[in-house]
Order: sequence, then structure tokens, then C-alpha cells
Amino acid sequence: MSQNDLFIFGDVPLQSVELIELEDGEILWARRFYDEDTARQLYSRLQEEIPWRQDNIRIAGKEMPIPRLQAWFGDPGMNYTYSGMTLEPTPWSDTLLTIKEQIEDYGDHRFNSLLANLYRDEQDSVGWHADNEPELGANPVIASLSLGAERTFQLKHRKHPERKLALELASGDLLIMKGSLQHFWLHQIPKNRHPTEPRINLTFRRIIEAGTGKL
Repeated sequence: MSQNDLFIFGDVPLQSVELIELEDGEILWARRFYDEDTARQLYSRLQEEIPWRQDNIRIAGKEMPIPRLQAWFGDPGMNYTYSGMTLEPTPWSDTLLTIKEQIEDYGDHRFNSLLANLYRDEQDSVGWHADNEPELGANPVIASLSLGAERTFQLKHRKHPERKLALELASGDLLIMKGSLQHFWLHQIPKNRHPTEPRINLTFRRIIEAGTGKL
């Protein structure tokens, strides 16, 4: 079986694609980038295939577990450092390579790394942050795919926190964040107040080679 036989990818209907133009950045939101059946198949496969782990981060001098599971994938040498920890890449699986290539073809941007997050229930979350680490370059393009339970994706402007946006991301939805968004906007997945089934989030990135400034 070739990796393209793992699942079938169809065209995203034009009416399900929304370009959100924000001050200092933009987001392309492709609802149902993968249809319901394909998204369910991918979720089940990745739940089993990915070597999930719970890492610790240091906040205010104290080390504590992050409130979700994660895994880092990428090309050889694509290490990633954030919140005081450095992640070394796990080699790409056939499933992840296929997803990556289909998102690359759709968004016309190439990626060499991936942070996968598993939100196990309503208590798992990620706080306000931006994907603006130096190794991601000046204006990084981040492609974020949701699989599993619907969760709220919130954004707020750094300088004008009253400017906010909330997107309800369903299974199979794809966000492509680009421009200067990561420098001027923060985003988070808050805890839910009601019981929530698990969700997998795949965020594809392109790391600049250390010390070269080249892609």
C-alpha cells in the first residue's frame, strides 16, 4: 500500500473556505478540509500511532506538567525549543507524511516539522501564546488541523486585547495562519466547562536551519 492509498483526499468546497483578514495578519479557515469519515479514520489511526507523552515546562521557576499530551515530528535535525524545553524530532509516519503533503499542496507552503497535541478531555488546554520562536523565521506560516472533538480556538491582539476572535473548530477543520499574525496576536485553547471528548491537533511548521538563516 502506498502512502497515498491510506485515505482519499477530496477538493475543499469553495463555500466552506473563509479568509479572515485581521489587523496584522490573516487566517485561512477551511472547514471540513477532511470530511467526517476521513477525519474519524485519521483520528483513530493517529491516536494509536503517535507516541504521546506528557512533558514538563518551567513557569516562574517551578516545573510542572503541561495540561495535554504531545509529540514532535520532523526532518532530521529539526529540533524545537519553547517554554524552556527542547524537542528532538520523531521520524515522520506514512500517515503524517500524507497529511503534510496534502496540506502543502492545498496551502502552497512547505513544512519540515510538526507539533502534535492530544487534548484528552475538557481539562486539557493550552494558554495564551504565539508561535514566534526565532527558529520559525520572521513571519511563520502555521497550518493547524483539528481531529476529534470540537474545541474553541481564541485569539486576542497583543497591543489591543479588547480585539478578540473565537472560532469553533470541528473535526477535519484546517487553519492556515500567516503574515505577521504570530507577532501581533496570541491564541489559546481554553478549558471547557462541560465534558468533552478527546481532540488531536496537528500544527505544521517550517524551521529555519540553525545558524544559516536559510530555509
